[in-house]
Amino acid sequence: MKQNYLLIITILAALFLSTGCSSQSRSQKQKLSISGGFTMTNIIYEIPVKTIDGQVTNLAQYVSKVMLIVNTASKCGYTPQYKGLETLYEKYKDKGFVVLGFPCNQFMSQEPGTEAEIKNFCNLNFGVSFPMFSKINVNGNGTHPLYKKLKQKAPGIMGTESIKWNFTKFLVSPNGKTIKRFSTATKPEEIESKIVELLKKTATN
Repeated sequence: MKQNYLLIITILAALFLSTGCSSQSRSQKQKLSISGGFTMTNIIYEIPVKTIDGQVTNLAQYVSKVMLIVNTASKCGYTPQYKGLETLYEKYKDKGFVVLGFPCNQFMSQEPGTEAEIKNFCNLNFGVSFPMFSKINVNGNGTHPLYKKLKQKAPGIMGTESIKWNFTKFLVSPNGKTIKRFSTATKPEEIESKIVELLKKTATN
């Protein structure tokens, strides 16, 4: 009788511990998840980035927005694309769209200035008001983690991941569900229909 009693106690204790561990596991998964049910290991929003003013942050504030992420340069033949990017931002920023600029000096050293110089250049020449970030590398061993993820999710021609030049563009749907890459030569205005399409889908969900 005593042995049966001890057996029952043992079984109950095992069930309690199993339930507790299961609840803890679910709790941990919930902490890792964000709206839309995608875990942070699958998306880009918690990767640390640094603003043009040097503040460390991440992209979590843009989780519900359509993002256009661009590696920029101030002394490139495509630098006038800043104007088109700003036009898109001003037109759709109140509808859930944002442009994020990441200066890069890896292509013919066409972004040699400091962050302060870059910010001043963008403001004076193109009236840039969309978020700009500190200089990063987009290729090679020093590739920023954000660009590692973008390139993995949206490789270029023939499946190659490397960024070919300044002003390569990544269009990211809300919650990072889909990422589409556009080449340097693709003008910002040529992406507008894709942006509108994503915004409409977001509005109906």
